[in-house]
Amino acid sequence: MEQYPSIDARIFAALYDPFLALGERRSAAAVRARLLGSLSGDVLEIGAGTGLNVPHYPQDLEQLVLTEPDPAMLRRLRRRAGDRTTVVGAPAESLPFADDGFDAVVSTLVLCTAPEPGAALAEVARVLRPGGRLVLMEHVLAQAPRLARRQRRYARPWKALAGGCRCDQNTALLLSEAGFDVSGLRREAWRGMPSIVRPLVTGSLALR
Repeated sequence: MEQYPSIDARIFAALYDPFLALGERRSAAAVRARLLGSLSGDVLEIGAGTGLNVPHYPQDLEQLVLTEPDPAMLRRLRRRAGDRTTVVGAPAESLPFADDGFDAVVSTLVLCTAPEPGAALAEVARVLRPGGRLVLMEHVLAQAPRLARRQRRYARPWKALAGGCRCDQNTALLLSEAGFDVSGLRREAWRGMPSIVRPLVTGSLALR
């Protein structure tokens, strides 16, 4: 089986924003604004990366906590986060917060890279308050068979190039298995990005 060398984490962090820039301009920034603009109360973001979501959060949140496990990303996140946020170095699979602590948990382009997405979703469910929501934008396995085959064909080199990202992950199934109501998931396209990561699901999901 052919091996692909993984990109250095510091290089990946440095290239992350430039690589996503066209996708942000053409589609993702508007999706972030739509999903995050009406949030209220205590909000946690997992895998916050370089902080691309930060400008889209309402100013009057009771609390905004951002987590990120990668040290290279974390340094960039701290610079972007500003004084109104708390930044914590922690993986999504092991969140250092009490049960029922947040009104919303935000996950944007995270579950594709989390080493154990099922464990990450279990942690999300644990820290959500009753009636809380998981707000997400995630790229997923395509519904179109031809594109799904292309995603599977390029999954291994893409994972090496993109910091562990899985372009062929069936995230909708993982969400359902974790107990979230996926009936309101919205299918969208991440315009401006390579076709293998273009299919998106977005939404604000409650636990069943």
